[in-house]
Amino acid sequence: MPRKYLLLLSVALGVIFLDQWTKYLVVRELTTRFDDRPTVGERLSAMYGEPPPTGFDGLHYRSKRYIDISPSVFRLRYAENPGAAWGLFRTMPADLRGPLFHLVSIGAVVLITWYFSRLSGKDPKERWAYYGLPLVLGGAIGNYIDRLARAFVIDFLEAHWYDKAYFPSFNVADSAICVGVGMLIIDAFVRKETPKAEEKSAEARP
Repeated sequence: MPRKYLLLLSVALGVIFLDQWTKYLVVRELTTRFDDRPTVGERLSAMYGEPPPTGFDGLHYRSKRYIDISPSVFRLRYAENPGAAWGLFRTMPADLRGPLFHLVSIGAVVLITWYFSRLSGKDPKERWAYYGLPLVLGGAIGNYIDRLARAFVIDFLEAHWYDKAYFPSFNVADSAICVGVGMLIIDAFVRKETPKAEEKSAEARP
């Protein structure tokens, strides 16, 4: 297997593992979902099985506490997102939202893999896409696992400003996607100059 595909797999799988592991910890520590399930097998079955109906708070897994990292700006709080990143499309009917997200997720995986296959893996100017694409791929699959398992994504990173202004809750997969997309934007600026430089070099030749 070419070295670049080993990188794609290792980075993407690393993101997926970290994403699912942190979500497991959040469900264990911040909700009551695992309270009567002492073994890891029972907990995984509860986490990836059919979720219970929503409670009075609108959550499938009842929240029991949150953790303040910085009381004025950041905390860990369990949240459920049936929509896309940052809660987009969460009010869309479930019978439309589900097929749409399946189509978008599968399409994203195919597109990212195809784009990555086009990279030579040898040009230093490709380094931003070389690492950015696996991050986006891992993040997309991480959230897609949630949708397949329970039709909603677990979020837990909550940024706020003294509880007066809130940024939509997010998770490790969302963070990887944002960092990866940022690297792809840099890649677009770095590599767009290459054809112009080659043209000037060709024109300068006798």
